[in-house]
Amino acid sequence: MAKYIFVTGGVVSSLGKGIATSSIGLLLKNRGLDVVPLKFDPYINVDPGTMSPFQHGEVYVTDDGAETDLDLGHYERFIDCDLSQDNNLTAGQIYLSVIENERQGKYLGRTIQVVPHITSEIKKRVRKLADTRDVVITEIGGTVGDIESLPFLEAARQFALEEGKRNVLYIHLTLVPYIKASCEHKTKPTQHSVKALRDIGIQPDIIMCRAETSMLKEERDKISLFCNVRPEAVIEALDVDNIYEIPLIFHRQKLDQLIVRMLRLKAKRPKLSAWRHFVHTAAKPKAEIEIGVCGKYVAMHDAYKSVIEAVQHAATATGVKARIRWLEAEDITPETVKENLAGLAGIIVPGGFGIRGMEGKVEAIAYCREHKLPFLGLCVGLQVAIIEFARLVCGLKGANSTEFNPHTKYPVIYMLPQQRGVRKKGGTMRLGAYPCRIRKGSLASRCYGKTDISERHRHRYEVNNRFLNILKQHGMVASGLSPSGKLVEIVELRNHPFFLACQFHPEFKSRPLCPHPLFLGFIKAAIDFARHMPCAGSGPAH
Repeated sequence: MAKYIFVTGGVVSSLGKGIATSSIGLLLKNRGLDVVPLKFDPYINVDPGTMSPFQHGEVYVTDDGAETDLDLGHYERFIDCDLSQDNNLTAGQIYLSVIENERQGKYLGRTIQVVPHITSEIKKRVRKLADTRDVVITEIGGTVGDIESLPFLEAARQFALEEGKRNVLYIHLTLVPYIKASCEHKTKPTQHSVKALRDIGIQPDIIMCRAETSMLKEERDKISLFCNVRPEAVIEALDVDNIYEIPLIFHRQKLDQLIVRMLRLKAKRPKLSAWRHFVHTAAKPKAEIEIGVCGKYVAMHDAYKSVIEAVQHAATATGVKARIRWLEAEDITPETVKENLAGLAGIIVPGGFGIRGMEGKVEAIAYCREHKLPFLGLCVGLQVAIIEFARLVCGLKGANSTEFNPHTKYPVIYMLPQQRGVRKKGGTMRLGAYPCRIRKGSLASRCYGKTDISERHRHRYEVNNRFLNILKQHGMVASGLSPSGKLVEIVELRNHPFFLACQFHPEFKSRPLCPHPLFLGFIKAAIDFARHMPCAGSGPAH
């Protein structure tokens, strides 16, 4: 019989419920338990696919093509699992399902209400994941007190009633601010947050305290007393430089042991040596390099969360620290490109939609090509790399994507004929995992060490095969194709230390203990480039 853990948040949002949920999942999995995470998002959108990255951050794509919350990226990276659309549930999905059922007469004329119909649909989705699993860990997005999250909290409350309290655990993450003027942590916001949770009918079993610095025993005891939890169930969630240290901090406080005891789970001793080694290696790098990320959403770093993490995984595996310099694509011009890219050991151009900043990306990629600077293009990064090469090397003046210029004379990137006319959002995109065959002897094959791979996609436009011959004649090779040979997946340049771009998103499959091969190859090339730079380490880091 599955056990259920619900993780809620209080006082303010963005406290790190996703990292806490991921860390709990990692600790329990390393005790031999079969764990599955689930994210509740209370917004009315069906999924985050149509939301602006400035509002929501990265859209994380699973193998089955689901566009999900970025927290699923944390779940996959920490727990080392592949998730699906069933692991991210939005209020929009729930209401849509209930309304469709009502329209089909499935409720037999009953009045449709939040309780029981909405809450029952929520519980059904949770239980769907419980088959053969030991633990389902559900993170409820938002903050206790938000009107949008009330149906999800009510459904969570009902679980203890229906499954039995010994099979359900409530964990509440709150902010414990430190007031410098009085040199003390303030517990009152946590007390009020727990009171709001109790008003809904949920008494937390464990309270996680997000704090800048470690709390005094007296402060933890105060939270224990006023929030009605045992002293050992008050867990510090401290600010850290490396999020991958969080599971170890929780383990030192015996959080996993506490959860196992409270839920009466049969668990093994934890095996965390590999994770400890990763964290230790990241904390003591042998060298430092600086990597540029050139995009249109750089003001919101979470828009590139998986890219950031994939860089860190590869850097740690090679024993270096990779600082990221954020490059606003709109600010890069022929006059400023040299200044903006000075001192960098490599450039990544990640995914994105729309024309804004496209010409700046062209300039950055041209600089990489001309100066032998390691370059990794992701999704639209591949498309812009082909546009740049077609224009400046092949002589196809004005070459473009039909996304940016529908009337271009040289549509080197275009929408496939069968996709045109589709208007439903997401309907024109290639979403999820697709196979790719890599040419033997290519840079891509050396990175992967094999020729058959599968990678996750999220894009609408494809390479126009009409132009492949002229690209090849000038030195750009399509080294990865779909099994049919009709879709270009990877391109690279001959006579360049590392110039590779892919139509997919490799960052989604990178793991702390298993960095993605393309990022690993890129970082190794960047290390080599930095070693030969005349002014290594120059340029600003942010």
